[in-house]
Amino acid sequence: MKTIVVGCGRLGAELAYRLYKKGHQVTVMDPSPQRFNQLPADFQGRTIYGDLLSADLMESADFEHADALAAVTDDDSVNAVVAHVARTKYHIRNVVVRNYAPALRPVLEAFGFQIVSSSSWGAQRMEEILDNTRLNTVFSAGNGEVEVYEIVLPEEWEGRPLAALTENSRECVIVALTRNGHATLPTPETLLKAGDILDISATASGIACLQGVLESGKEAQL
Repeated sequence: MKTIVVGCGRLGAELAYRLYKKGHQVTVMDPSPQRFNQLPADFQGRTIYGDLLSADLMESADFEHADALAAVTDDDSVNAVVAHVARTKYHIRNVVVRNYAPALRPVLEAFGFQIVSSSSWGAQRMEEILDNTRLNTVFSAGNGEVEVYEIVLPEEWEGRPLAALTENSRECVIVALTRNGHATLPTPETLLKAGDILDISATASGIACLQGVLESGKEAQL
């Protein structure tokens, strides 16, 4: 698989090396040749430098035959333009774009790109770690808009039906229940036991409401 990584900062170098180790034919582009020093010594992909918005540089990187492209510079405008050209002119189907400045994320979203907002996601993940003592995030979709959380059911919910947790909720979906090491797909009528481990798919606002419900011992009003 031929993959182009645009930008060889810390993120770009790490991504390029990971893809190379997986067997991708990787080409890394950057305005400065010195940035390629961040690549590990055993990286054997292509490196080319110059103006990232130059049509000649894109031709040199062989955009025409690329299967995938990641635009991961620290300039959202450059990422947007390169990704747009890659998708519309060269018809590269698998294009992912790094969002560096959270305030500019809506601009990238307007293009319909697959976006990884490292700053927003990192801040949200740290917030969860610092703020939630009962919740553990086990999976994050998109840029954290929907996540799967794991919770251990407190004693005050012993004997209540599962539906009492998320009744009328559009923000939380309980996707699995683990009891005594055995996971099942629960139903709304499943009676809960203290110590049950629940995996819950939810938005940030939904899980915040559910956490309040758990702590108060009251039924969900989400």
